[in-house]
Amino acid sequence: MSSLSELPQSACPVLDALADYKRTGYLGFTPPGHKQGRGADPRVVATLGADVFKSDVLATAGLDDRSASGAVIQKAQTLMARAVGAEHAFFSTCGSSLSVKSAMLAVAGPGQSLLIGRDAHKSVISGLVIAGIEPIWVQPRWDAELHLAHPPSPESVERAWAAHPDAAGLLITSPTPYGTCADLAAVVEICHRRGKPVIVDEAWGAHLPFSDELPTWAMDAGADVCVVSVHKMGAGLEQGSVFHLQGKLVDPTRLMECEDLLATTSSNVLLYAAMDGWRRQMVEQGAQLLGSALALARRTRERIEGIPGLHVLESELLGAAASHDLDRLQILIDLRQLGISGYQAADWLRAEQRINMGMSDHRRIGAQFTFADSDDTADALVHALGSLAEASAALAPARPIMLPDPSAFEVEPAMLPREAFFAPAVEIPAEQSVGRVSIEQITPYPPGIPALLPGERINEQVLDYLTSGITAGMVIPDSADPELKTVRVVR
Repeated sequence: MSSLSELPQSACPVLDALADYKRTGYLGFTPPGHKQGRGADPRVVATLGADVFKSDVLATAGLDDRSASGAVIQKAQTLMARAVGAEHAFFSTCGSSLSVKSAMLAVAGPGQSLLIGRDAHKSVISGLVIAGIEPIWVQPRWDAELHLAHPPSPESVERAWAAHPDAAGLLITSPTPYGTCADLAAVVEICHRRGKPVIVDEAWGAHLPFSDELPTWAMDAGADVCVVSVHKMGAGLEQGSVFHLQGKLVDPTRLMECEDLLATTSSNVLLYAAMDGWRRQMVEQGAQLLGSALALARRTRERIEGIPGLHVLESELLGAAASHDLDRLQILIDLRQLGISGYQAADWLRAEQRINMGMSDHRRIGAQFTFADSDDTADALVHALGSLAEASAALAPARPIMLPDPSAFEVEPAMLPREAFFAPAVEIPAEQSVGRVSIEQITPYPPGIPALLPGERINEQVLDYLTSGITAGMVIPDSADPELKTVRVVR
């Protein structure tokens, strides 16, 4: 058996072990109960395919022996860490939502505080509830004209540390779902000067280490922990996530313990195999594949910009008062000139053109390009957007959304998120909830950034934004009442 240090990047430990498992013809008296598809309903097999079931085996006492002496997963994780220049890499099959919670628990615990960008994903709020951490919010740079949050600036991070020097660390999101990026190198330097760790929720940045044409990868910027979703911008299966670690400020054993606390004990080998194979693909072909994808995205941006009524955002997203960098594989399209909302556009494109958009809000839609796209898929998108522009005059005008002033989101929590979440609750009419303390987190999705958090006092501007947004087509999947006629508050 090769030692971990001798493994070449051409190796694929999980895929190789899975191939060996199938060749050997093991007979399992273990889960999964479908027994490699023999018991699966033929109607299910007809849709999913027989190979899905044949590859769905246990990681231990299946892919590996009962003591995991083959170190199959460990080898794959070691190769991943070496491929991206991290010291450690840990696979997760519960998505980056679990990975970011694990990272939070490894840095801070009950009674401690953590600096967090207020544009954090809803999974971060769940981590606050689980751990009992006090959030110290670092405000994003709000663009009042675009009504869009840019990542927090280094200056805002510096001010947050000056006001809260005892915080355990910082958690920041970069890239955002819009593709905008923080100045990570400057942010990390500010935190490390104080001996404090930096967690980067880099769910949208799994591809960043593999091309110099893309924004700076968190590990290259010196971050201590970063979390990536291999299924978002890579070629992993849904829920495939990796968290990377370097430096001495976060204990790798503690990080593994926190991941084990939250993770499933029945990890799906299919997810491991896809992450393992994607790592090899990126090491061998990543620069070329991503370079071609960026060139295709550039051409497509120019074509979309030429469609009357559409505007591709780029320069507006960059600069001293905006974001530090931009992943140009994310194509963000402003629809204001068409007079329709992103919600209307996304619904029309799906119904009329069989095109699903990655992001939609009150005035924009977003198209995510990866190395899987081609001239054919780009042509289909451009054709569909042209048809949308032509059809827009026949669509109803966008319903107005009462956009709040950015200061409406800068509220002092009345309670810790954990305290509010577990407090006695009462459900009251939304119009009576102003001034009450929310138990719910209420999150327009996409992009999944909560507008209201457990423990925050509800203010009229945010409530009007949410209720008018629902009327206009906004989706809020995590509130008890999806129509927001009622709100759950502390009794």
